[in-house]
Amino acid sequence: MKSLAWLQKNLIIAIPVMMVLGFITGASTDVSFLKQLVLPLTFLVVYPMMVPLPMKKLLEGGDAKVQTTAQILNFAVYPFIAFGLGKLFFPGNDFLVIGLLLAGLLPTSGMTISWTGMAKGNMPAAVKMTIVGLLVGSILTPIYLQMLMGATVKINFVQIVIQIAVVVLIPLLLGMLTQNLLVKKYGMAHFNEKIKTQFPPFSTLGVLAIVFVAISLKAKNIAEDPASLVGIFIPLIILYTLNFVISIIVGKLLFKRGDAIALLYGTVMRNLSIALAIAMTAFDREAGAEIALVIALAYIVQVQMAAWSVKLTAKIYGPAPEDTASQIMHYGIFALHTEQTMAEAEKLFAYEHIHSLVVLDDTDKPVGMLTQEMVITALVEGKELATPLGVFPLDPVVTVDPAMPVSEILKKMNSVHEYKVLVTNKKGLVQGVVTAHDILEDLVKNPVKGKK
Repeated sequence: MKSLAWLQKNLIIAIPVMMVLGFITGASTDVSFLKQLVLPLTFLVVYPMMVPLPMKKLLEGGDAKVQTTAQILNFAVYPFIAFGLGKLFFPGNDFLVIGLLLAGLLPTSGMTISWTGMAKGNMPAAVKMTIVGLLVGSILTPIYLQMLMGATVKINFVQIVIQIAVVVLIPLLLGMLTQNLLVKKYGMAHFNEKIKTQFPPFSTLGVLAIVFVAISLKAKNIAEDPASLVGIFIPLIILYTLNFVISIIVGKLLFKRGDAIALLYGTVMRNLSIALAIAMTAFDREAGAEIALVIALAYIVQVQMAAWSVKLTAKIYGPAPEDTASQIMHYGIFALHTEQTMAEAEKLFAYEHIHSLVVLDDTDKPVGMLTQEMVITALVEGKELATPLGVFPLDPVVTVDPAMPVSEILKKMNSVHEYKVLVTNKKGLVQGVVTAHDILEDLVKNPVKGKK
């Protein structure tokens, strides 16, 4: 897993290496058999990406303006810029135009959330943009391909719809099912802390494998005309530069810092993994390899520009404000309901190695905290393991708003002498937990803030 995690963090190195290996392999041997690997590799790309997605975020409101703006840019602006550049730079090659169109059509990726977090942007908004972009992009992709390219290329609309269902919707449903089963068995906190991070690195492995296959299948053509790579890089660089500039300007004009950063990475980052999967499964071998070549090169441009934009965040948007509860909290909680028993609490304490847990009512709102000491005291007093938690004299719950700054959380902790607080939304439902240890870690990472 460490090797996979390294690959995930170093795509800027791994992708060019796989492209070189693919070129050497494809130029020296017959690699036509690799086409058979595309579908299983596509599943390896998409399914692990779907398992961690928090689909319930779609039901949360409060950010309609930034969400709407993001999708307007994603589907009414950037695909047409990509299409225009494709027509300008590739007038005699419709498949390269399709490659550039796919690179500009499918918005957001798992990295949208990561880049937003690194730049201290609005993470919940970025999560929602990722999910909405994935769903809307899956619906609009075949429509855009037919509308923009159907006059010059034979677009098998039904075949593309079927392939999108295979490479996006089926893995999405399986991912949701997997998440639900894992959460049901282990709980949301355990899933968030120890399980969900294990999936994305496998998606990265699939991406690298598909890049290898795509370049291998196209290697002999590249060898005949290596200058064609430069011709592809130029419109890609222009596309990403325009997208970055537009999103930055719109974000700074319309939104505060956190939402503006979420808008940036929720619009300029494209889901190249799914675009690559569609290219390699919805078109024949030659066309698919040509389309995939553009998308593979787009990875290099996208990762480079995203990395530089994070470094320049303070200059573009100003210094980051103090971290808030939503930025440092652990998503999910270890919890049981009032009707559950002391025996279940005992098992949860032992299995998860935790000191306390939250007790929820039948509407999933917190009613109190149960500690190991309470359970031990109850056992000493002779209470039965079947005793429901609702009868325990629980410790009071301390809650904070997701937007509360870290310094205010510290003050609240100190005033009530409770060093674990729950982060709740406007409906009173628990979103996560912040501990004193989390705050200390944050202060170590941000020493200037800690001195204030």
